[in-house]
Amino acid sequence: MKHERLTLNDLPENISAFELATIVSNKASSVGFDWQDNNEVLTKLDEEINELKAAMSISDAAINEELGDVLFTLVNFAKHAGIDPERALMMASEKFISRFNGMEKAAAAIDLKLNDLSKAQFESLWQLQKLKKS
Repeated sequence: MKHERLTLNDLPENISAFELATIVSNKASSVGFDWQDNNEVLTKLDEEINELKAAMSISDAAINEELGDVLFTLVNFAKHAGIDPERALMMASEKFISRFNGMEKAAAAIDLKLNDLSKAQFESLWQLQKLKKS
């Protein structure tokens, strides 16, 4: 029996999950397995989010599986939009860090620690940081 050359064989190792998902998505797309446009991907994302919500009442394993599907679908959306998902997530993390640090500094300016804040105070400080466009 001949060794079959399958589309998703010979994938690189030791790369991030986002990189692997991007490569897998691109390889599947190269043989025609893909959505036509962003709207189709977003429809799939809605479906996957609904499945994630349903999984919340099942088990951690079900949540893990459905969250993975949501993330994989988001990688596909990024591909269709011409966005590097790794870079987008890095930028979002950096923005969160900046805003969170701003909240901590604002709390310290009124002699409070984040542990001392109520949910309403957290939300108020968060909204202030968002207004700063950090």
